Amino acid sequence: MKKSEALMTTPTEQSVKVSNVKDILTYLAAQFPACFSLTGEPKPLKIGIFQDLANRLQDDATVSKTQLRQALRVYTSSWRYLESTKEGVARVDLDGAPGDVIDASQAEHANKVLDESKAKAAEKRKAKIAEAKAKQATVAADKPAYKKMPNKKAPSPSKSTKVHQKPASAVETVTQSAPSLQKASAEHVVVGGKVLLKLGQSPMLATVLEIHKDDVTVQLGSGMVIKTRQDSLYLA
Repeated sequence: MKKSEALMTTPTEQSVKVSNVKDILTYLAAQFPACFSLTGEPKPLKIGIFQDLANRLQDDATVSKTQLRQALRVYTSSWRYLESTKEGVARVDLDGAPGDVIDASQAEHANKVLDESKAKAAEKRKAKIAEAKAKQATVAADKPAYKKMPNKKAPSPSKSTKVHQKPASAVETVTQSAPSLQKASAEHVVVGGKVLLKLGQSPMLATVLEIHKDDVTVQLGSGMVIKTRQDSLYLA
């Protein structure tokens, strides 16, 4: 098979089943950007959205229903999602259309779950710190006496070895001067060509597999195949 023929293989044949929650959420954010987000404040999801997902993706071999349930559980239990579940905010469907409004009891429940989750995380941090200190004390106690040397005071740098540091403002200027992405026009989006697909805040290198009007199917380096709009692509 010629290389050009291989690149024209249909998305179904090229699809690779994702296996971890992070990849599944990335895939959902690409398929339903008006509903799912990887950064910023997420929108509360419509009650019963799992069934909507199952119906929309019933012919998609990329994810299973079990994986969708797991991904939704992780997404809706994240701190940023619970913080966005506030009274008076409308839930959205897969297309971003607003629906039922969150009532006081739902908002109170989300806040309670958030507080419990943060408390558990704090307890885990404390346990890890205590474990690390205990391990450090054990290592120090087992260390031979001849190796227990007092720490020497670090010599102050002489004039000849003085390190010149850039002012903080200069560092900030360099950090903030990152190049901006340039939209890929139709002439740059060709089958087999390399483009950048922006998912969340991080652009990812992808290969164009198929072009149909304004819809473009691309494949990421991980093997995942995503169908997106041409205006979501940037020059590599």
